[in-house]
Amino acid sequence: MTPAGYPRSLPRPKPVKPKAGQESVWDYPRPPRVEHMPQRVVVRLGGEVIVDTTDAVRVLETSHPPVYYVPLAAFPDGVLVPRAGTSFCEFKGEAHYFDVTAGGVVAERAGWIYPEPTRRFEELGTRVALYPGQMDSCEIDGELVTSQAGDFYGGWITKNLVGPFKGAPGTMGW
Repeated sequence: MTPAGYPRSLPRPKPVKPKAGQESVWDYPRPPRVEHMPQRVVVRLGGEVIVDTTDAVRVLETSHPPVYYVPLAAFPDGVLVPRAGTSFCEFKGEAHYFDVTAGGVVAERAGWIYPEPTRRFEELGTRVALYPGQMDSCEIDGELVTSQAGDFYGGWITKNLVGPFKGAPGTMGW
């Protein structure tokens, strides 16, 4: 029984078949995989560039748009402000959060890190992920990304990805 006010879980959707040059998030693995990305990642907040790096990794997991992680060292001093509270990922471990601040704008709990990640995800221990929907913009090689629906996962959607994507109401059970 679904409690009142909560959306029912939607049945597993039919994945969109990717065309040439596209990736289906339904072909991503579970458990997730970390993959190095040579593309240039640029993030802006408060009208300022807060990240500009070619040293990103992305985490790929079935039904999820990739989450991009950039080095802590890619952020200017003072942009990441640690926040109390954690969450837990069955694969990566305990996440710790940051407020992200620049140009007079504060995006609360908009970044996270796994300071002591589990085996296979050690590389995330010095990298931060950002919710793209809380930034002014996030770009991969000049392409503006779209944020994953919902306020939990933080995936980055580019034109080469096909879904459907987990994150919207009713998709938690996929």
